[in-house]
Amino acid sequence: MKKILIIQANPMKLSYGHQLAEAYAKGAEESGASVTFLDLSDLNFELNLKDGYSKVQELEPDLVYAQKLIKEADHLVFVYPTWWASFPALLKGFIDRVFLPGFAFKYRNGSSLWDKLLKDKTARIIITMDAPVLWYRFMNKQPGVHILKTGVLEFCGIKPVKVSLIGQVKMMEATKRLRWIEKMYKLGQKMN
Repeated sequence: MKKILIIQANPMKLSYGHQLAEAYAKGAEESGASVTFLDLSDLNFELNLKDGYSKVQELEPDLVYAQKLIKEADHLVFVYPTWWASFPALLKGFIDRVFLPGFAFKYRNGSSLWDKLLKDKTARIIITMDAPVLWYRFMNKQPGVHILKTGVLEFCGIKPVKVSLIGQVKMMEATKRLRWIEKMYKLGQKMN
């Protein structure tokens, strides 16, 4: 049975992103996957990695639990809104605190290379935004995608990482919102 972890990174409850994540989860569960939903706004942890990697910062119980879920998962799904062309501070803080050396990657002694400790996992990133997708891709150069996909997930060995960009949400008609929810349900069914 495929294990899927959905990480909802919108600090606002009842967002459109939550609906998209729930649709993905429903499709995956109906296709036989085991789905766990991790809403970052429900976690209790310090967002700031205070000393970088120079000192060990004790993980709060919620982050220990999050690491356990990530290790057990075959497929990770990140759902977040675009704020200032990237993702909310909640997700950045979560990444800084959870994707640590020794857990997600390991630097090699005397080398600029590293070992990827989260291999054999795949991911999907689902991003909502008020801007048009083409603007985000070509004018902004999609920094949120590059940071999470390349700078974090692939750096740690997770691949492939697929991306769904959903633009102009603020002005989106109800019928189009429903079509996106149906699309997420179908992606969940395919578990990719």
